Amino acid sequence: MSVLVVGLSHKTAPVAVLERAAVSGDTLGKLLHDVARLTDIAETFVISTCNRVEVYAEVDRFHGGVAGVCELLSRHSGIPAHELTGSLYVHYEDRAVQHLLAVATGLESVVVGEDQILGQVRSALRVAGEQGTLGRSLRDLGRLALRVGKRARAETGIDRLGLSLVSVGIDRAVAELGQQRAAARPAAPLPAASSVLSGLHVLVVGAGAMSGLAVATAARAGAARVTVANRTRERAERLAAGLAADAAGDGRGAVADFAELPAAIATADLVISCTGAAGLVVTEPVVRDALALRDPGRDLVLLDLAMPRDIDPAVGLLAGVRVIGIEALSDAGGGSVGAAEVAAVRVIVEEEFAAYGAAVRAASVTPTVVALRAKAATVVDAELGRLAGRLAEEGVSGHALEEIAQTVRRVVDKLLHAPTVRVKELASSPNGGEYADALRVLFDLDPRTVDAVTHAAVESAVILDPVHLDAGSSGDRGEQGRLKRAHQEGNQ
Repeated sequence: MSVLVVGLSHKTAPVAVLERAAVSGDTLGKLLHDVARLTDIAETFVISTCNRVEVYAEVDRFHGGVAGVCELLSRHSGIPAHELTGSLYVHYEDRAVQHLLAVATGLESVVVGEDQILGQVRSALRVAGEQGTLGRSLRDLGRLALRVGKRARAETGIDRLGLSLVSVGIDRAVAELGQQRAAARPAAPLPAASSVLSGLHVLVVGAGAMSGLAVATAARAGAARVTVANRTRERAERLAAGLAADAAGDGRGAVADFAELPAAIATADLVISCTGAAGLVVTEPVVRDALALRDPGRDLVLLDLAMPRDIDPAVGLLAGVRVIGIEALSDAGGGSVGAAEVAAVRVIVEEEFAAYGAAVRAASVTPTVVALRAKAATVVDAELGRLAGRLAEEGVSGHALEEIAQTVRRVVDKLLHAPTVRVKELASSPNGGEYADALRVLFDLDPRTVDAVTHAAVESAVILDPVHLDAGSSGDRGEQGRLKRAHQEGNQ
C-alpha cells in the first residue's frame, strides 16, 4: 500500500473553485465514506479548509486511486471533471508524505508559518477516526505530521509573529482604513503595530473557531469594542464574555443577533465575517441599510475570511465601503517570515521525512524475519519430536529431553540473531527491501506466510489470513503459536 494525495489549494485554484470544492459536516462524512469504499483504497482522511481541499488515502493502485478520488471530488463539488482537473495536484508515495509535512509546518499556507493548520490537520484526523475511515498507517502518518509541525514551531521562528489569516487580514484592513483616513486627514499618523485597532469598533460575524481567533486578535490589537453577531446568541455571549474590560472598567465585548446586523454594522469600523454558512450572510441590502444609519463619510472595511464567502461581492461597489476577501491575502504573509526560518523548517521536514522513510523500510522487513523464525521453529519442533520418540525408547528421562530441546532452541536463536538484526539495519537504507527479498530466497520462505504476517494485527498477536491458513486444524493452531512467538522475537 502507498500514500496518495489528490487536492487543490490557493496555489492552484481560484477562490470560486475552492468555495465549491470545500466540504464540512455531513458532506465531509459522505465524501470520506465514498472514498473509503473505492476498490483501490484502504483508508483515508480529508483536510478541508478555506484554502485547501486535500484527500489523503492509502492505495494499492496509483491510477485507480487517482481516478476514483478525482471523480468523487467532481461529484461532491458539482464541478465538471474537465474543469476541476486543471486545479488539481497529485502527490504519491514519498512526495505525498513530504507534502503533508510541509502542510503541517505551515510552509504551504497562504500565510507562511500560520499555526491554525495544525488544528485543522488534527481535526481532519479526528473526523476520519470518528467516521471509521482512518487506519493505522494514515493515523501514524498524521501523528508524525502533527509532531513535525510542533517541532518546526518550537525550534524555528516560523511563527514568531503569531501570524494567522486573521492577523494578516486585520493588517490589510487597517492599511485600507489608514489610506482612507489619510485621504481625508493627511496629517493623521497610523497607530503603533501593537495597537493597530486602537479606538476602532470591530464586529465579528460568527462564533466558530475562526471567529474566536478573530475576537482574540482584535482584542490584542487594541480594539475599543468588539461585538460578536451569531445566529445562536449563547455562543456569541461566550466569545464576548472573554474580553477584558477597558481602562474605564467597561466591558469591551458585546453581542448582536443576525436580525440586528444592519445596526451592528452601522457602529463598526471593521467587520470580520467567518461563519462557515453555505450562503451569503452579509448581503448588499443589509450593508446599504447599515450605511443609512452611519455618520456620513465614516470609513467601513469588511474582511471576509469564510469559505464559501460570507459577504456579497456587490457590497464592495457601495460608496465608502471596501471588501477584502481571502484571495487578496494570498501574498500578504509570504514576506513576514524570513528566508532563514523557512529554510530551517525545510531542514526539519527533510530530517523527519528521512527518519520516517528509514523506519518504514526497516518495518517492512519484519514480516520476513517473523516468517524465518517461524520456519526455524517449525523445523526444530519437528526434529525434536522425532528425537523424543527415539530417546524415549532408550529410557531417556523427560527432564533430559526438555534440556535437549531448550539447548537446540538456544542454538537456533543465536544463529538467527545476528543475520536478522543485520537485515533490519540494512533494510532502513535506500533499496533496503532487496535484503528482505534475498532472505526469502535463501531460506525458501513461503510467500503466503510472509503475507499473512504482513496483514496481521501485530499489536498483541498475529491473526492469520484465512485464505492462506485454515485456523480449524490443530497443525495450523500450532503454526499460529509459532508465528506469534516468532513475531515477538522478530521485533526485539
